Amino acid sequence: MIKKIFRLKEREVKKVLWKTKPFFSSWIVLNKKENKKSFNRFSIVIWAKSVNTNVTRVFFRRNFFDKIRDSSLYLDNYKENKFYDFVFVVKKQTKLDRKKIETIKSFENDLNFLIKKVK
Repeated sequence: MIKKIFRLKEREVKKVLWKTKPFFSSWIVLNKKENKKSFNRFSIVIWAKSVNTNVTRVFFRRNFFDKIRDSSLYLDNYKENKFYDFVFVVKKQTKLDRKKIETIKSFENDLNFLIKKVK
């Protein structure tokens, strides 16, 4: 997990979703908005229709934050000392299952694709 200062609150997530144009992958949508902080902030939205239990939701949230912590977006600035708020939204038609390895790998591949796309 990452520190709380690097995570977005619900109100901030709504602002990012409202005011930005998204990047798409097959399972995940990425929205980014410039912020006035001196660091990047992150959040993920996983719909209730995408998971069967809360345990599965927490599993994928932790997986997401671990992947972000290991990526270059976490502490690096993007361009010219601009920092952004990133919101990753899992599409509603996507079914996540923590017991299927294919699902986990596809989730991680989409995250990697979007992280590279942002850079």
